[in-house]
Amino acid sequence: MNPSRPLRTAAAPALLTATALLALTACGSSEADSGGQGAKGTVDIRIPDPGNSGVLALGKKDGSLDKALAKVGATVRWTGSAGPFAPAAQAMNADQLDIATGSITSGITSLAQRPGFKFFTAVDPDAAGEGILVKNGSGIASVKDLIGKKVAVNQGGTGEYLLLKALAKAGIPADKVERVYLRPDQTAAVFNTGKVDAWAVWATYAVAEIGGGKAHFVADGAAIGSDNYSLNAVRTGFAEQHPEIVKALHRYLHDASAKEKQDPAAYLNVFTDVGPTAVTGKAKEVQAAFTREGGTVDPIGTEDIKRFEDVADFYAEQKVTTDKVDVAAHLLDIEKLK
Repeated sequence: MNPSRPLRTAAAPALLTATALLALTACGSSEADSGGQGAKGTVDIRIPDPGNSGVLALGKKDGSLDKALAKVGATVRWTGSAGPFAPAAQAMNADQLDIATGSITSGITSLAQRPGFKFFTAVDPDAAGEGILVKNGSGIASVKDLIGKKVAVNQGGTGEYLLLKALAKAGIPADKVERVYLRPDQTAAVFNTGKVDAWAVWATYAVAEIGGGKAHFVADGAAIGSDNYSLNAVRTGFAEQHPEIVKALHRYLHDASAKEKQDPAAYLNVFTDVGPTAVTGKAKEVQAAFTREGGTVDPIGTEDIKRFEDVADFYAEQKVTTDKVDVAAHLLDIEKLK
Protein backbone atom coordinates (compact mmCIF):
# COMPACT_ATOMS: atom_id res chain seq x y z
CA MET A 1 0.00 0.00 0.00
CA ASN A 2 1.09 3.57 -0.40
CA PRO A 3 2.73 4.52 2.91
CA SER A 4 2.16 8.24 2.34
CA ARG A 5 -1.60 8.08 2.13
CA PRO A 6 -3.75 8.42 5.25
CA LEU A 7 -4.71 5.09 6.77
CA ARG A 8 -8.26 4.64 7.87
CA THR A 9 -9.52 1.14 8.42
CA ALA A 10 -9.02 -2.41 7.49
CA ALA A 11 -11.04 -3.87 4.73
CA ALA A 12 -10.08 -7.44 4.08
CA PRO A 13 -6.59 -7.84 2.58
CA ALA A 14 -6.23 -10.77 0.38
CA LEU A 15 -2.82 -12.11 1.09
CA LEU A 16 -3.90 -15.11 3.05
CA THR A 17 -1.83 -16.79 0.38
CA ALA A 18 0.26 -15.46 -2.45
CA THR A 19 -0.93 -17.94 -5.03
CA ALA A 20 -4.57 -18.45 -4.19
CA LEU A 21 -7.62 -16.49 -3.25
CA LEU A 22 -8.77 -18.42 -0.25
CA ALA A 23 -12.38 -19.28 0.33
CA LEU A 24 -14.36 -22.10 1.81
CA THR A 25 -15.54 -24.73 -0.63
CA ALA A 26 -16.28 -27.51 1.82
CA CYS A 27 -17.85 -26.58 5.15
CA GLY A 28 -19.41 -29.07 7.46
CA SER A 29 -22.32 -28.31 9.73
CA SER A 30 -21.09 -30.61 12.48
CA GLU A 31 -20.47 -29.49 16.04
CA ALA A 32 -16.73 -29.59 15.31
CA ASP A 33 -17.18 -26.84 12.74
CA SER A 34 -19.45 -24.64 14.80
CA GLY A 35 -16.76 -22.39 16.19
CA GLY A 36 -16.63 -21.24 19.81
CA GLN A 37 -14.25 -22.31 22.54
CA GLY A 38 -11.28 -24.48 21.70
CA ALA A 39 -8.98 -26.44 23.99
CA LYS A 40 -8.26 -24.98 27.43
CA GLY A 41 -10.66 -22.09 26.93
CA THR A 42 -9.06 -20.75 23.77
CA VAL A 43 -11.23 -19.33 20.99
CA ASP A 44 -11.31 -21.20 17.70
CA ILE A 45 -10.93 -19.04 14.60
CA ARG A 46 -12.06 -20.95 11.51
CA ILE A 47 -9.97 -20.24 8.41
CA PRO A 48 -9.87 -22.09 5.05
CA ASP A 49 -6.89 -24.39 4.73
CA PRO A 50 -4.09 -22.38 3.04
CA GLY A 51 -2.82 -25.10 0.77
CA ASN A 52 0.83 -25.27 -0.23
CA SER A 53 1.89 -21.63 -0.63
CA GLY A 54 1.56 -18.23 1.00
CA VAL A 55 1.89 -16.63 4.40
CA LEU A 56 -0.75 -18.77 6.08
CA ALA A 57 0.74 -21.97 4.70
CA LEU A 58 4.12 -21.11 6.20
CA GLY A 59 2.46 -19.90 9.39
CA LYS A 60 0.67 -23.22 9.67
CA LYS A 61 3.84 -25.23 9.09
CA ASP A 62 6.25 -23.35 11.36
CA GLY A 63 3.73 -22.65 14.12
CA SER A 64 4.20 -18.88 13.96
CA LEU A 65 0.51 -18.18 13.36
CA ASP A 66 -0.54 -20.30 16.34
CA LYS A 67 2.06 -18.55 18.46
CA ALA A 68 0.83 -15.09 17.45
CA LEU A 69 -2.82 -15.94 18.08
CA ALA A 70 -2.11 -17.75 21.36
CA LYS A 71 -1.14 -14.35 22.81
CA VAL A 72 -4.78 -13.30 22.45
CA GLY A 73 -6.26 -16.64 23.51
CA ALA A 74 -7.02 -18.00 20.05
CA THR A 75 -6.17 -21.05 17.99
CA VAL A 76 -6.76 -21.74 14.30
CA ARG A 77 -9.17 -24.41 13.14
CA TRP A 78 -8.42 -25.08 9.48
CA THR A 79 -11.60 -25.93 7.65
CA GLY A 80 -12.56 -26.27 4.01
CA SER A 81 -10.13 -25.56 1.19
CA ALA A 82 -9.11 -22.95 -1.34
CA GLY A 83 -11.69 -21.79 -3.86
CA PRO A 84 -13.85 -18.85 -4.98
CA PHE A 85 -14.96 -16.21 -2.49
CA ALA A 86 -18.71 -16.69 -3.00
CA PRO A 87 -18.90 -20.03 -1.14
CA ALA A 88 -16.78 -18.56 1.65
CA ALA A 89 -19.17 -15.62 1.97
CA GLN A 90 -22.07 -18.05 2.22
CA ALA A 91 -20.18 -20.03 4.86
CA MET A 92 -19.57 -16.90 6.95
CA ASN A 93 -23.23 -15.99 6.61
CA ALA A 94 -24.10 -19.48 7.89
CA ASP A 95 -21.67 -19.26 10.85
CA GLN A 96 -19.43 -21.99 9.44
CA LEU A 97 -16.35 -19.85 8.81
CA ASP A 98 -14.76 -16.82 10.47
CA ILE A 99 -12.14 -15.58 7.99
CA ALA A 100 -11.87 -15.66 4.20
CA THR A 101 -10.02 -13.93 1.38
CA GLY A 102 -11.37 -12.56 -1.88
CA SER A 103 -11.19 -9.63 -4.27
CA ILE A 104 -13.16 -6.40 -4.06
CA THR A 105 -14.90 -7.49 -7.26
CA SER A 106 -16.15 -10.81 -5.90
CA GLY A 107 -16.74 -9.07 -2.59
CA ILE A 108 -19.13 -6.56 -4.13
CA THR A 109 -21.30 -9.24 -5.68
CA SER A 110 -21.38 -11.09 -2.34
CA LEU A 111 -22.25 -7.86 -0.51
CA ALA A 112 -25.21 -7.45 -2.86
CA GLN A 113 -26.79 -10.34 -0.94
CA ARG A 114 -27.34 -10.12 2.84
CA PRO A 115 -23.77 -10.24 4.13
CA GLY A 116 -22.85 -11.53 7.54
CA PHE A 117 -19.25 -10.40 7.17
CA LYS A 118 -17.11 -7.28 6.86
CA PHE A 119 -13.74 -6.53 5.29
CA PHE A 120 -10.91 -5.60 7.61
CA THR A 121 -7.70 -5.32 5.51
CA ALA A 122 -6.62 -4.79 1.92
CA VAL A 123 -3.81 -5.52 -0.51
CA ASP A 124 -3.24 -3.17 -3.45
CA PRO A 125 -4.39 -4.35 -6.91
CA ASP A 126 -2.02 -6.82 -8.56
CA ALA A 127 -0.77 -4.78 -11.49
CA ALA A 128 1.46 -7.56 -12.82
CA GLY A 129 -0.28 -10.82 -11.95
CA GLU A 130 -3.77 -10.36 -13.36
CA GLY A 131 -5.04 -9.50 -16.82
CA ILE A 132 -6.31 -10.85 -20.13
CA LEU A 133 -4.44 -14.02 -20.98
CA VAL A 134 -4.02 -15.19 -24.58
CA LYS A 135 -2.14 -18.11 -26.07
CA ASN A 136 1.19 -17.43 -27.70
CA GLY A 137 0.71 -17.21 -31.46
CA SER A 138 -3.03 -16.52 -31.16
CA GLY A 139 -2.82 -13.40 -33.28
CA ILE A 140 -4.45 -11.37 -30.51
CA ALA A 141 -2.11 -8.43 -30.04
CA SER A 142 -4.39 -5.92 -28.29
CA VAL A 143 -7.67 -5.67 -26.43
CA LYS A 144 -9.33 -4.51 -29.67
CA ASP A 145 -8.46 -7.87 -31.21
CA LEU A 146 -10.89 -9.46 -28.77
CA ILE A 147 -13.87 -8.15 -30.77
CA GLY A 148 -15.90 -11.15 -31.94
CA LYS A 149 -13.90 -13.51 -29.71
CA LYS A 150 -14.84 -15.69 -26.72
CA VAL A 151 -13.29 -14.80 -23.36
CA ALA A 152 -13.54 -16.99 -20.26
CA VAL A 153 -14.47 -15.15 -17.07
CA ASN A 154 -15.76 -16.05 -13.62
CA GLN A 155 -19.17 -14.44 -13.35
CA GLY A 156 -19.36 -11.40 -11.10
CA GLY A 157 -15.75 -11.78 -9.97
CA THR A 158 -12.25 -10.75 -10.95
CA GLY A 159 -12.39 -12.20 -14.47
CA GLU A 160 -15.59 -10.46 -15.50
CA TYR A 161 -14.36 -7.20 -13.98
CA LEU A 162 -11.00 -7.34 -15.78
CA LEU A 163 -12.60 -8.01 -19.14
CA LEU A 164 -15.26 -5.31 -18.80
CA LYS A 165 -12.69 -2.82 -17.52
CA ALA A 166 -10.32 -3.58 -20.41
CA LEU A 167 -13.09 -3.23 -22.97
CA ALA A 168 -14.33 0.03 -21.47
CA LYS A 169 -10.82 1.50 -21.48
CA ALA A 170 -10.41 0.52 -25.14
CA GLY A 171 -13.81 1.99 -26.04
CA ILE A 172 -15.27 -1.36 -27.02
CA PRO A 173 -18.93 -2.09 -26.23
CA ALA A 174 -19.19 -5.08 -23.91
CA ASP A 175 -21.51 -6.95 -26.25
CA LYS A 176 -18.83 -7.05 -28.95
CA VAL A 177 -17.04 -9.78 -26.98
CA GLU A 178 -18.67 -13.03 -25.87
CA ARG A 179 -18.26 -13.75 -22.18
CA VAL A 180 -18.03 -17.44 -21.37
CA TYR A 181 -18.81 -18.00 -17.71
CA LEU A 182 -16.64 -20.70 -16.17
CA ARG A 183 -15.26 -21.57 -12.77
CA PRO A 184 -11.56 -20.60 -12.66
CA ASP A 185 -10.47 -24.08 -11.63
CA GLN A 186 -12.22 -25.54 -14.67
CA THR A 187 -11.00 -23.03 -17.25
CA ALA A 188 -7.43 -24.08 -18.06
CA ALA A 189 -8.50 -27.09 -20.12
CA VAL A 190 -11.06 -25.03 -22.03
CA PHE A 191 -8.49 -22.31 -22.69
CA ASN A 192 -5.76 -24.71 -23.79
CA THR A 193 -8.00 -26.64 -26.18
CA GLY A 194 -8.97 -23.41 -27.93
CA LYS A 195 -12.65 -23.44 -26.96
CA VAL A 196 -12.18 -19.85 -25.78
CA ASP A 197 -9.84 -17.30 -27.30
CA ALA A 198 -8.75 -15.58 -24.09
CA TRP A 199 -9.04 -15.84 -20.32
CA ALA A 200 -9.51 -12.92 -17.91
CA VAL A 201 -7.68 -14.23 -14.89
CA TRP A 202 -5.39 -13.58 -11.92
CA ALA A 203 -2.05 -14.96 -10.73
CA THR A 204 -3.45 -18.06 -9.03
CA TYR A 205 -4.22 -19.52 -12.44
CA ALA A 206 -2.13 -17.36 -14.77
CA VAL A 207 1.23 -18.40 -13.31
CA ALA A 208 1.07 -21.96 -14.64
CA GLU A 209 0.10 -20.81 -18.14
CA ILE A 210 2.74 -18.08 -18.34
CA GLY A 211 5.39 -20.20 -16.65
CA GLY A 212 4.70 -23.04 -19.04
CA GLY A 213 5.55 -20.78 -21.97
CA LYS A 214 2.08 -21.22 -23.43
CA ALA A 215 0.49 -17.83 -22.87
CA HIS A 216 0.97 -14.18 -21.98
CA PHE A 217 -1.08 -11.18 -20.93
CA VAL A 218 -2.27 -9.06 -23.82
CA ALA A 219 -3.13 -6.52 -21.10
CA ASP A 220 -2.16 -6.81 -17.44
CA GLY A 221 -3.72 -5.12 -14.43
CA ALA A 222 -1.63 -1.99 -14.86
CA ALA A 223 -2.61 -1.60 -18.53
CA ILE A 224 -6.26 -2.20 -17.69
CA GLY A 225 -6.24 0.29 -14.82
CA SER A 226 -7.54 -2.34 -12.41
CA ASP A 227 -8.84 -1.37 -8.97
CA ASN A 228 -9.16 -5.02 -8.01
CA TYR A 229 -7.93 -5.04 -4.43
CA SER A 230 -7.51 -8.29 -2.54
CA LEU A 231 -9.37 -8.30 0.78
CA ASN A 232 -9.71 -10.27 3.99
CA ALA A 233 -13.18 -10.69 5.43
CA VAL A 234 -14.27 -11.58 8.94
CA ARG A 235 -17.62 -12.87 10.12
CA THR A 236 -19.38 -9.91 11.71
CA GLY A 237 -20.34 -11.76 14.88
CA PHE A 238 -16.77 -12.97 15.39
CA ALA A 239 -15.35 -9.46 15.02
CA GLU A 240 -17.85 -8.11 17.54
CA GLN A 241 -17.04 -10.82 20.08
CA HIS A 242 -13.27 -11.06 19.55
CA PRO A 243 -11.85 -7.75 18.26
CA GLU A 244 -8.43 -8.41 19.81
CA ILE A 245 -8.12 -11.61 17.75
CA VAL A 246 -8.98 -9.77 14.53
CA LYS A 247 -6.34 -7.16 15.31
CA ALA A 248 -3.73 -9.82 16.09
CA LEU A 249 -4.47 -11.61 12.82
CA HIS A 250 -4.08 -8.34 10.93
CA ARG A 251 -0.69 -7.69 12.54
CA TYR A 252 0.46 -11.19 11.66
CA LEU A 253 -0.67 -10.94 8.03
CA HIS A 254 0.91 -7.52 7.60
CA ASP A 255 4.30 -8.57 8.96
CA ALA A 256 4.31 -11.89 7.12
CA SER A 257 3.28 -10.36 3.78
CA ALA A 258 6.15 -7.86 4.05
CA LYS A 259 8.57 -10.75 4.60
CA GLU A 260 7.04 -12.64 1.69
CA LYS A 261 7.76 -9.74 -0.66
CA GLN A 262 11.40 -9.84 0.36
CA ASP A 263 11.78 -13.61 0.01
CA PRO A 264 8.94 -15.04 -2.12
CA ALA A 265 10.59 -18.43 -2.60
CA ALA A 266 10.34 -19.19 1.13
CA TYR A 267 6.54 -19.06 0.84
CA LEU A 268 6.23 -21.38 -2.16
CA ASN A 269 5.90 -25.17 -1.93
CA VAL A 270 5.68 -24.97 1.83
CA PHE A 271 4.55 -28.57 2.37
CA THR A 272 5.61 -30.26 -0.88
CA ASP A 273 7.54 -29.40 -4.03
CA VAL A 274 5.90 -32.12 -6.13
CA GLY A 275 2.36 -32.78 -7.27
CA PRO A 276 -0.49 -30.55 -8.46
CA THR A 277 -0.13 -27.96 -5.69
CA ALA A 278 3.59 -27.40 -6.30
CA VAL A 279 4.89 -24.42 -8.27
CA THR A 280 7.88 -25.57 -10.32
CA GLY A 281 10.24 -24.53 -13.09
CA LYS A 282 9.64 -21.22 -14.81
CA ALA A 283 6.28 -20.87 -13.06
CA LYS A 284 8.11 -20.53 -9.76
CA GLU A 285 10.11 -17.60 -11.15
CA VAL A 286 6.94 -16.00 -12.51
CA GLN A 287 5.15 -16.29 -9.17
CA ALA A 288 8.12 -14.90 -7.26
CA ALA A 289 8.30 -11.91 -9.59
CA PHE A 290 4.57 -11.21 -9.16
CA THR A 291 4.91 -11.42 -5.37
CA ARG A 292 7.84 -8.99 -5.28
CA GLU A 293 5.76 -6.46 -7.21
CA GLY A 294 2.68 -7.01 -5.08
CA GLY A 295 1.41 -5.23 -2.00
CA THR A 296 1.23 -6.06 1.68
CA VAL A 297 -1.74 -6.62 3.97
CA ASP A 298 -2.67 -3.22 5.37
CA PRO A 299 -5.56 -1.27 6.85
CA ILE A 300 -7.77 0.51 4.34
CA GLY A 301 -7.22 4.20 3.77
CA THR A 302 -9.57 6.81 2.38
CA GLU A 303 -7.91 6.50 -1.04
CA ASP A 304 -8.71 2.78 -1.09
CA ILE A 305 -12.33 3.32 -0.15
CA LYS A 306 -12.73 5.74 -3.06
CA ARG A 307 -11.39 3.09 -5.42
CA PHE A 308 -13.74 0.49 -3.92
CA GLU A 309 -16.61 2.86 -4.64
CA ASP A 310 -15.38 3.26 -8.21
CA VAL A 311 -15.59 -0.51 -8.68
CA ALA A 312 -19.10 -0.54 -7.21
CA ASP A 313 -20.11 2.26 -9.61
CA PHE A 314 -18.60 0.38 -12.54
CA TYR A 315 -20.39 -2.85 -11.64
CA ALA A 316 -23.71 -1.02 -11.46
CA GLU A 317 -23.07 0.73 -14.78
CA GLN A 318 -22.19 -2.60 -16.43
CA LYS A 319 -25.28 -4.22 -14.85
CA VAL A 320 -23.19 -6.81 -13.04
CA THR A 321 -25.15 -5.68 -9.97
CA THR A 322 -28.69 -4.34 -10.13
CA ASP A 323 -27.80 -1.33 -7.97
CA LYS A 324 -24.65 0.26 -6.60
CA VAL A 325 -23.43 -1.65 -3.55
CA ASP A 326 -22.51 0.45 -0.50
CA VAL A 327 -19.06 -0.99 0.15
CA ALA A 328 -18.16 1.52 2.88
CA ALA A 329 -20.95 0.17 5.07
CA HIS A 330 -19.17 -3.18 5.20
CA LEU A 331 -15.67 -2.13 6.28
CA LEU A 332 -14.15 -2.45 9.74
CA ASP A 333 -11.84 0.14 11.23
CA ILE A 334 -9.23 -1.91 13.07
CA GLU A 335 -8.07 1.15 14.98
CA LYS A 336 -11.49 1.45 16.58
CA LEU A 337 -12.05 -2.21 17.41
CA LYS A 338 -12.37 -2.68 21.17
